[in-house]
Amino acid sequence: MSTRFEGTETYVATPDLMMAVNAAITLGRPLLVKGEPGTGKTRLAEEIAAALDRPLIAWHVKSTTKAQQGLYEYDAVARLRDSQLGDPRVHQIENYIVRGKLWEAFDSELQPVLLIDEIDKADIEFPNDLLLELDRMEFHVYETRQVVQARTRPIIVITSNNEKELPDAFLRRCFFHYIRFPDRETMARIVEVHHPGLKQALLREALEVFFELREVPGLKKKPTTSELIDWLKLLLAEDIPPEALRAKDDRALIPPLHGALLKNEQDVHLFERLVFLNRRQGRG
Repeated sequence: MSTRFEGTETYVATPDLMMAVNAAITLGRPLLVKGEPGTGKTRLAEEIAAALDRPLIAWHVKSTTKAQQGLYEYDAVARLRDSQLGDPRVHQIENYIVRGKLWEAFDSELQPVLLIDEIDKADIEFPNDLLLELDRMEFHVYETRQVVQARTRPIIVITSNNEKELPDAFLRRCFFHYIRFPDRETMARIVEVHHPGLKQALLREALEVFFELREVPGLKKKPTTSELIDWLKLLLAEDIPPEALRAKDDRALIPPLHGALLKNEQDVHLFERLVFLNRRQGRG
């Protein structure tokens, strides 16, 4: 069974990303992945699991998530309810231990890929609360006096959107990689995966509009890769020709079906104002 990641048919991985994944696997350290939304951070864990034929265990972190939930939770409420009903299960406390994602990963017979997604959404103490468990690959269940040890060290992928700084002690234990936003050549390869055989004229014009739009100053939310893929799908469905994507003179038309690219009214109004100013300057 392979332990080297080389991308997949459905995921375009750059050489530096493949190197980072394989370095983290070799070191046995979590791979901390950052990058702006839409650069494929979460998808990376899924593709590593698919490429290496490993089970994927995903832990999607929310603002209310506590580190303990990744280990286990003791359901005291259920035990109290069962005791009131006279259920004999109450005499065995392990019946009320709910396994978390880390326990699930530690107990996997086959080395899994464990995704801890958007770790920066949780409380600042969340990463520190996992340090010992991720270091030692074990934890203690106090209610049952049981020690849970990992059968194999999981391949751990941790994503962050940089919403808050992560503790230094946590960062020291990770292999870090920042996924840069794809350049035009890489983006063309990504589009080919999703829309094979796309006419080059349409691809060229669509990429030109897309990257110009991303560079508009003051844009609140830049369009991402997934939004480009959606936009192209709509262009194909509506049979929009390449020449309709931009004006022949000042290249300032609002692109058709722009609702797939611009996701809030402020950015739409900003773009409309820029188009209006460009046209006025063109007439002047």
